[in-house]
Amino acid sequence: MTVPNPRFPRLAVLWSFARPHRGTLALGLVLALFGSAMGLATPMVTKWILDALGSGGSMTGPVGALLALLVLGVAVAYWQWTLLGSLGERVVLEARESMVRRFLRATVPAITGRPAGELVTRVTSDTVLLREAATSSVVGLVNGAVMLVGTLALMAVLDLALLGTTVAAVIVVIVLFATLMPSIAKAQERAQEHVGRLGGVLEGALRAIRTVKVSRAEDRQAERILAEARSSAAHSVRAVRREAMAWSVAWTGIQLAIIAILALGAWRVSTGSMQVSTLIAFLLYAFGLMEPINELSQNFTAMQAGVAAAERIREVGALETEPPAAPGRSGPPAPGAYDGPVLELRNVTAAYGPGAEPAVRGIDLAVPRTGHLAIVGPSGAGKTSLFSLILRFLEPREGELLLNGRPYREYGHAETRAHLAYVEQDTPVVPGTIRDNLLFSHPEATEEEVRRVLAEVRLDSKIDALEDGLDTPLSSASVSGGERQRIALARALLRTPDVLLLDEATAQLDGLTEAAVHDCVRTRSAAGAVVTIAHRLSTVIDADLILVMEDGRIRARGTHEDLLSRDALYRELVEALRIAEAAPAPAAR
Repeated sequence: MTVPNPRFPRLAVLWSFARPHRGTLALGLVLALFGSAMGLATPMVTKWILDALGSGGSMTGPVGALLALLVLGVAVAYWQWTLLGSLGERVVLEARESMVRRFLRATVPAITGRPAGELVTRVTSDTVLLREAATSSVVGLVNGAVMLVGTLALMAVLDLALLGTTVAAVIVVIVLFATLMPSIAKAQERAQEHVGRLGGVLEGALRAIRTVKVSRAEDRQAERILAEARSSAAHSVRAVRREAMAWSVAWTGIQLAIIAILALGAWRVSTGSMQVSTLIAFLLYAFGLMEPINELSQNFTAMQAGVAAAERIREVGALETEPPAAPGRSGPPAPGAYDGPVLELRNVTAAYGPGAEPAVRGIDLAVPRTGHLAIVGPSGAGKTSLFSLILRFLEPREGELLLNGRPYREYGHAETRAHLAYVEQDTPVVPGTIRDNLLFSHPEATEEEVRRVLAEVRLDSKIDALEDGLDTPLSSASVSGGERQRIALARALLRTPDVLLLDEATAQLDGLTEAAVHDCVRTRSAAGAVVTIAHRLSTVIDADLILVMEDGRIRARGTHEDLLSRDALYRELVEALRIAEAAPAPAAR
């Protein structure tokens, strides 16, 4: 990222997007200036025609020149339009690519700390504002300034007395725009901020649409979303009104100047001090004076909006990202090369921010290479934070983690996660088909492997009954919540990981299917490590080891019977869930 110029920091941010394409921009500017030069030449050629007509000279030369200007002008305009239009799309694509990659490489706390809809707005809406500002506006501002100066210079060549009237009108217009443009830009910036907030609130409402409806909160939520839309519209209307005021006064000023030019010019023609052809050429320049002023104001407004968008886009660059793996560094050792615990946490303390209270503290844990380890505890005990540490969503403040005997810090995040699989409690799905979701972590898996894991989670008959089978789009209409949970479990089982992490994988399952999942867990724990966060006794009753967590610490560890006999909190958890010590897996409610 280019370091902003301290004198013009906002423009420097915008220029950082355009700078890689400065060669194309320069060509676009040359084309624009060439087109403007032909436009400026037209009144002079018109004067040539009138002079030839008055003197009885040949019309071939001036008419031919006028036609040549027309043809060349159209060709240059087409070339410039396509050149800058294509460049604008490339700038948008690069900005979107940069942001999307940054989002997906950012740390989990950096992404989850912001509304998802607001981040989406930066990729969709802000980049559109950036397109014009970083390309056409840059060329338009320079071209408009050159055309304005060129028009005034040619007016001076024609008649200095009439030029004075024109300059006075131009000065009034410039002062007016200089006064109003900052407030117009500020209003547009505020409007875009509210669009971003609207996206964030709307995304959250759509994600929780069932809760919104059950809570009978449709109208209240709609009002909350529309409040942002109304605020955006109010700021946009304010900008439009000020633009309209500026243009109305400017247009009036130019028209008054034209009337004054016409009156003064007619008097000078009547006295013989000016030719009619000169007056007509001067009037043509005066009529065309609004074009460069229009170009300057429109491009300045677009640039102001684009600068605000560029700053919002560049803020994405401040998101903390996970460090890439160091080049040439070897990955973790193969499982057979180390026979100790597959995972170790040594006196680990971690928090979700520099000044935040630790979410877990003093964690000492060794996960055997095989077996089932269950984690229980009240809400806020640190169970999910412990998983976040293992998955490297959260980095330790103190202590260290080891995988296959090697510290986490010695290899990259992707290398660590290649040995882990994770099933979230909410089981979010990847947009696409059932097949896309199953192959998401293991795209090279064979059809036989896919069928095997579907059978393990007892989904094979359900998938076969669907019209499109594995190619059925995954949605709430095609599969239930429990079936989505089993698809997520099948995806994890397909990877045959060293450690399978399950965040209450049986939360939405009926009794029969839950028994099948427990069979999967038992089978998997015989060949590798399974770690579960559990809120139901059926998930942990057969665990080889149970950890009881409280206030970010491991309070106790042992088997189900052992903990029932000696740990009060564990007994309270069992009692709160109304689960008897020897009860079978509860039926789904």
